[in-house]
Amino acid sequence: MKQTIIDAIKGRNLLEFSYDGHQRVVEPHTFGVSTKGNDSLSAYQVEGTSDKGVVPDWKLFTTSKIVELKKIDQTFSGTRHSYRKSDSRMSKIYAEL
Repeated sequence: MKQTIIDAIKGRNLLEFSYDGHQRVVEPHTFGVSTKGNDSLSAYQVEGTSDKGVVPDWKLFTTSKIVELKKIDQTFSGTRHSYRKSDSRMSKIYAEL
């Protein structure tokens, strides 16, 4: 899973997965270890559903809860508004745009 996420960030590929019972498509921006100690993905969700009901929007996903992760051939152009390089919610970063 880690390498799939890293490759998607490097290639600016969309990711598709299920999370908390919702199917999601996201633009991955930052992948690392959250300050709570969990491998986490900060991404801009562009399709699918969410418990909060707001899509598109920024989300922070704990990777251990991601199911059926797929890197999609479709790419995105770059960072979204409000993107924060060196995300302060991460204590260690594996990959970022």
